[in-house]
Amino acid sequence: MLGYVMAQGRGAADKLLADLADNLAARGWPLAGVVQLNLERRPDRLCDMELRVLGHDHMVRISQDLGPQARGCRLDPTGLEHAVGLVEAALDTRPALLIINKFGKSEAEGRGFRAVIGRALAEDIPVQTAVSTGNLAGFEAFSAGLGTPIEPDRASLLAWVEETCAARLG
Repeated sequence: MLGYVMAQGRGAADKLLADLADNLAARGWPLAGVVQLNLERRPDRLCDMELRVLGHDHMVRISQDLGPQARGCRLDPTGLEHAVGLVEAALDTRPALLIINKFGKSEAEGRGFRAVIGRALAEDIPVQTAVSTGNLAGFEAFSAGLGTPIEPDRASLLAWVEETCAARLG
């Protein structure tokens, strides 16, 4: 019930999960969650990170512009928590699948979407996410062996989702 991909390349997992969400939404699947869009706005800065809230027209900025010389974490915790609140409320609709853009540092530290993922699993809502090698240990500690690695390609993701969610879609 907890699938994850580990894709190589900057933004590769974001594109895979966004493609998955678009494919399933086009087929009428009830979804909840977020996918990340990395927007290149200025050549002298890192991209802006926004979350598209599935099932809504909400876009939530989760990055802060700290300037061209900044090296610290650009995550905007206020934006992230706003997105978490929107997704948590969407779980009340009993979606067929929860897609979370990533199990990242915030989740590994007990914040971010961690509680939402836990709630979904407790309510038998399958979850699909992405994990980087740097956060794999935190993910494994959280998932306690329940995570299923999925090959980072469209066909493998769709196969896992269709098999995992078949009973929920009736």
